[in-house]
This record gives sequence, structure tokens and C-alpha cells, in this order.
Amino acid sequence: MRTIMMDVDGVLVSGRPIDGAHLFTDLERDLGIPRALLQREFFLPRWPAIVTGRRPLEPELADVLAVIAPDVSAETLIKYWFENDSRLDREVLGAITELRSDGRRVFLATNQEHRRASYLMNDMRLADHVDGIVYSAALGHRKPSAEFYELATAFAETKASDIVLIDDTQDNVLAARAYGWGAVHWKQGMTSAALMASVLNLSSITSNSSTN
Repeated sequence: MRTIMMDVDGVLVSGRPIDGAHLFTDLERDLGIPRALLQREFFLPRWPAIVTGRRPLEPELADVLAVIAPDVSAETLIKYWFENDSRLDREVLGAITELRSDGRRVFLATNQEHRRASYLMNDMRLADHVDGIVYSAALGHRKPSAEFYELATAFAETKASDIVLIDDTQDNVLAARAYGWGAVHWKQGMTSAALMASVLNLSSITSNSSTN
């Protein structure tokens, strides 16, 4: 049984539901927070520890907002963030259904902190469409570190050569291949048919090499 590891952001989910634009496109208009300021004060210094599970999201975000936007609560921004980063690619979702109907397992393999991982699986109901989620805060490592692939392989209870990653970030794809996974580099505009063909081709190549 082949195992597919599907990236989330930029592949299955991308931007605002209304138009696919970046989730923080209208952040300053809507909440009065300049996007560049949030990037500089929160994401650059604090996100690495949050996304690898070493620090919790809420108090870290609350600390920053108390300085840059004291009238905005952490919960308000988190709700705005998650709801504006929830546009599902229905074609990719259909490809996941097809892959699973052919006997393949599909896991989400993604750099996420705990709350958004839960939001993806429960609020967006992706748990109904995949076999599980492997994410950086739970593993303590994020893509493209080798530890992420090692721990994800153990999570899937299979061997590296039986896993195919679908990811839009080149570094993640290269690291997956270096670890022994197959990998498809997802690019904007790629169709679900092309995705399926790439996965099936990789599966065939890996199967033949294993047999030989």
C-alpha cells in the first residue's frame, strides 16, 4: 500500500475563501494591524518556536498584540487568520478521494502549530477526507529537516520508499527525496490529473526498483 503525504498550504489550502488572495491582504483595513509589522514582530522572531511545538500560540501572539495592537485580542486575530486561510482546492480534494479509493493512504504532512492543525481537521472537516495528519508542532521538527521525514515515516508505520510527498516548496521536495521518499513538486496551475499521473508514475518507478 502506497502512502501519500500531502502538503496543506499552497497545495490543498490556499488563501481566502472569497478570492484565494493572501489571508492578510486586508489585515490593516480589517483589524488595524500592518501586515509587515505583524511579520516583523511576531512571525520572524516567534513563529519558529511555535510551529515546532516549543511555545504555545496564544500567549506568544497576545504578548506581541499588547504592544502593536492592544485593542485586538489574540483570539480575534486567530479567528480572522484561520477563517481567511481556508480556501480548499476542490480538484486536489477530489484527487485525494481517488487516491484513497485506489487503496492508498493519504496523510496531511504540514508545518502547523497545534490549533490550526485541529482547525484543519475538525472545523474544515479534512479528517473526513484523509487518513490522518502529520504536523511539525506534534513532531517537534518542521520540513525540510530530516527529522520531520524520519518521524513522519515512523508515524505512517511504513518504509521511506513507500511514501510520496506532494509539496509546493522545492526545499521540502528535495529533502524528502534525500530521505528516500518519492516527491512531486506541486506548482501553481497544476491539475489534479497531472498530480495523479505524477503520483502513479512515481509509484510505478519505486515499485520496479524495489522489485529489482
